Amino acid sequence: MSAALDVRGLTTRFDTRKGPVTAVNDVSFSVQPGRIMGLVGESGSGKSVTGFSILGLIDAPGQITEGQVLVDGTDLRSLSPDALRRMRGKHVAMVFQDPMMTLNPVLRVGDQMAMAVRVHDRVSKSAAWDRARQALETVGIPAPAERLRAYPHQLSGGMRQRVAIATALLHRPSVIIADEPTTALDVSIQGQILAEVRRLADETDTAIVWVTHDLAVVSSLADDICVMYAGRIVESGSAEAVLSAPKHPYTRGLIDSVPARHAPGQPLPQIPGATPQLINLPQGCAFRPRCPRATDLCAMQPPQAGEAHFALCHHPLTGSQT
Repeated sequence: MSAALDVRGLTTRFDTRKGPVTAVNDVSFSVQPGRIMGLVGESGSGKSVTGFSILGLIDAPGQITEGQVLVDGTDLRSLSPDALRRMRGKHVAMVFQDPMMTLNPVLRVGDQMAMAVRVHDRVSKSAAWDRARQALETVGIPAPAERLRAYPHQLSGGMRQRVAIATALLHRPSVIIADEPTTALDVSIQGQILAEVRRLADETDTAIVWVTHDLAVVSSLADDICVMYAGRIVESGSAEAVLSAPKHPYTRGLIDSVPARHAPGQPLPQIPGATPQLINLPQGCAFRPRCPRATDLCAMQPPQAGEAHFALCHHPLTGSQT
């Protein structure tokens, strides 16, 4: 089976007053139809920029300098601006962290969703509204006809996020990029949305990239995981393999810092130091100043990527290391 999304050597650079900053550095991964890939990392790791780069939503002073982004075999980077706009929404869609980035506060939900339908398909307004109603039903929104007549401010945060996901599903795209869409929601609503997303991936065969800093979310949702640090993927593999037997010390540190893994009242282990500035990365391995396993080799040259479950590390962990 061919990948719904195949990212190859994606590199995104921002020109700043202090010099060029590479926010996404030679990133490669693929997602099969119906599978969910968790793209995980601390703030500033480059995961959100990766998501925006996939859809070509990088504006000056940023630019995508290298790589391919193939959706169902079509390289988005080779398309004209008009052709790329036609691909967005219909073949590849995005769900933002803040649903109000998607929803217009002065238009009814139904009007907005119907407009999204008619941008790509020549159907009547009533047919577009009917498709919008069906999409709301798909994501588990009760009384969907009533919700279509509502304005965004009349809906709860969780309901607005479901509307955003439903809008992304209107054209049954092959790929959905979800940029931390449940971060601002309470735990119970978050759990409901995660369950709906898992069901949607299974039923619609949509490939989903779930961008998050929360390993607890990934553990209950993702089939595969890519861990990012300083703009690069430092570990990737199946969710089971990465979470049960992490190979990269950074991944191990992220897992150890999850509160649920420790007894109440116990101090949480922390990764020492801070995320490096992308404009001034350490020589060799970018994680070296924070890594307990670093050696002189780590300072001399950056490690190389491998296959399957790999870690971008000269001294990967072995075994479960729990």
